[in-house]
Amino acid sequence: MISVIFDLDGTLVDSEPNYYESGRLTLERHGVPDFTWEQHARFIGIGTLETLEVLKDRYGLRPPVEQLLAEQNAAYLELARTRTEAFPRMRTFVERLHARGVPMAVASGSSREAIDAVLEGTGLAALLTTAVSAEEVERGKPAPDVFLEAARRLGARPADCVVVEDAAPGALAAQAAGMGCVAVPYVAETAGDPAFAAAGLLFAGGQREFDADAAERWLFARGTAAARA
Repeated sequence: MISVIFDLDGTLVDSEPNYYESGRLTLERHGVPDFTWEQHARFIGIGTLETLEVLKDRYGLRPPVEQLLAEQNAAYLELARTRTEAFPRMRTFVERLHARGVPMAVASGSSREAIDAVLEGTGLAALLTTAVSAEEVERGKPAPDVFLEAARRLGARPADCVVVEDAAPGALAAQAAGMGCVAVPYVAETAGDPAFAAAGLLFAGGQREFDADAAERWLFARGTAAARA
């Protein structure tokens, strides 16, 4: 049976504005007052810890990265609980898969606390009861660890899993895990990234182009083909 593993941020929910704002506030607190959305966008799909390691080096920040991470997580959680919206078409897709009994999980670079806050705040927690944070594995995306752990918890073979992703590092991680991929780029300009070339289904226009009907048809056609192989 096919299993589906969802990335969270930028795929299921539009949390990037909250990540940007929490990161901007953290950097501003430490003497970097002009961090822009364009600068933030380069890190979409990369875990918060990995992002802060780069920014700490780039701006010569003195606090340890663990302190910066704690500060940003605290700021993000305040925003996540009340200001995160699920993408409507993606919610419909999740509801349909749940109704059909498809095993599903969330695999995210976010902290476990952030994942839980977002799923509870958007009402998705009842539909997506298995979740894995990059904090729980050795390596974050583009390494496949978080997806492989999600498959393990679902009791599924990687070859029977399909990942739904919005960012190039996640698409690379899905490929490295030996999983199929439905790509829904959060930043439409990245749709031509070579990382998305191996995706079985690409919605180049992102969420505005995503079609739950088309995704569901592709998913079950793939599952049928795999069962016959």
